[in-house]
Amino acid sequence: MDVKGRVILPARYRSDLGPQAYLSQWKDGCLALWTPEEFAKQSDEQEQRQELGRKERQLARVFASMAIAVDIDRQGRVAIPAYLRDFAHLEVERPLLVTGALNRVELWNPAEWDRRVKPAEAQLTDEDSDPAAPEPS
Repeated sequence: MDVKGRVILPARYRSDLGPQAYLSQWKDGCLALWTPEEFAKQSDEQEQRQELGRKERQLARVFASMAIAVDIDRQGRVAIPAYLRDFAHLEVERPLLVTGALNRVELWNPAEWDRRVKPAEAQLTDEDSDPAAPEPS
């Protein structure tokens, strides 16, 4: 992230997002970038879920109040507002992890990724076995 709080998105995500996207807080302490269509779906889901109770209404309020439309400039940069950088513990002139996540692009502080997501990688790749142990015959 540069000193102005902008991040350059990898080219593979730019064409999917288009010239404008929505940026919001997301689960596990990351930020999510959504296409306008996907953001509309997420908003509809939040709207429906808020009728289930107080907790769901609070979550819908947070989701809606913290989301913002952002432009993706010609260099593929997105400006991240300070309040969202604070939420995700993103620091200017520090590394940032940009990853695809099915229906969104996620922006992570690398240390948070390692703490919250990396442990699941072993489950997915079956790396929890002892690498020094011989393979079964």
